[in-house]
Amino acid sequence: MLANKESKRLPDWFRVTLPSGESMDRYKSTTSSVKDNRLHTVCEEARCPNIHDCWGRGTATFMVAGKACTRGCRFCAVATIRTPPPPDDDEPAKLADAIHRMGLTYSVITVVNRDDLEDGGASHYKRCIDAVHDKCPYVGLELLCSDLSGNIKALEKLLTNSPLTVFAHNVETVRRLTPRVRDPRATFDQSLLILRKAKELRPDIMTKSSIMLGLGETEEDLLESFEELRNADVDLLTLGQYLSPGSRYHPVMSFPTPETFDRLAQVAKEMGFKAIASGPMVRSSYRAESLVSAARGENFDLLLKVVA
Repeated sequence: MLANKESKRLPDWFRVTLPSGESMDRYKSTTSSVKDNRLHTVCEEARCPNIHDCWGRGTATFMVAGKACTRGCRFCAVATIRTPPPPDDDEPAKLADAIHRMGLTYSVITVVNRDDLEDGGASHYKRCIDAVHDKCPYVGLELLCSDLSGNIKALEKLLTNSPLTVFAHNVETVRRLTPRVRDPRATFDQSLLILRKAKELRPDIMTKSSIMLGLGETEEDLLESFEELRNADVDLLTLGQYLSPGSRYHPVMSFPTPETFDRLAQVAKEMGFKAIASGPMVRSSYRAESLVSAARGENFDLLLKVVA
């Protein structure tokens, strides 16, 4: 284990500052934009602890193709449904309108798994991306995608002429713990396949993945996963602390210290990742634009300070 077993009380480094003043105004404005357009966000559905910080800066991670997932991973607070309704045909336009109204320069779009659809939802995801780009061509776009059930043809259609800056897909945990933590339809190899093929199809787009700590992994597990991600030519990596949504979910096994996160980021840097966001409060989409800037060398100090 990387640290002591979970206690009932969170460590001191999990203190969250609520927005005030101008940040509170932006938080309310973001809330209004999301609600007025009847959009879903992973910030809300996954109970992200950074929601006040991100929405207070006027950013949100939009979740498309519904708010319930066809999979039931043991770490995730997003609702599960076997047969969800079809994707909303108006969602691409509503998403584009919200991003335009919020005045964003960078936006992350994430998705639920849609195993009920032949293409895994890829065509709907692409319509959302294209609609935002058509209305807001100046906005950098990051897609946090599902594994599309390993459907490479669907991935190819999704990425063809797609105006993405970053294609992300999360392995979520180390290889050894994947069968215990993720839905049986989500395998470590399938995730690596999607990431590797995305880079082969579009070498001009940065690829990104995320690993949660505190699920019972060892440092050896992590280093092996880092190496496998680099072998798949993944550019960007985020490391954050797992927090259990409730008693029915996988328990938190440890709370690695901020110093441990810093050290792991340095190791990952030496392995060749272009930029790493690493810290207890980091989530896969947290301050995503800053991570891209760090990867481009525009502010390399953000490598370890992207969460400061």
